[in-house]
Amino acid sequence: MGQKIKLIWEYRGPEAQQIAEHYEHHLIEFIEEHKLLHKITGTERLSEMYSVAFMVVDESEIEKVRNILRPRKAVLYQE
Repeated sequence: MGQKIKLIWEYRGPEAQQIAEHYEHHLIEFIEEHKLLHKITGTERLSEMYSVAFMVVDESEIEKVRNILRPRKAVLYQE
């Protein structure tokens, strides 16, 4: 296994947290369907009007996942 990469989708507006939570369900389904190595997902409310959904993938899976799901950001994941 390679490094873990945290893929991030950003949402803004009064419904940002609800949208991020909804999108997380789709990320979980994607992980199960594509049998990805890590099952780490979540949401973060960064302000009242800004939330993110994220998933963690192995470095070996990054290109496949990125091309399908088109995240806004990617950073190294640190536990």
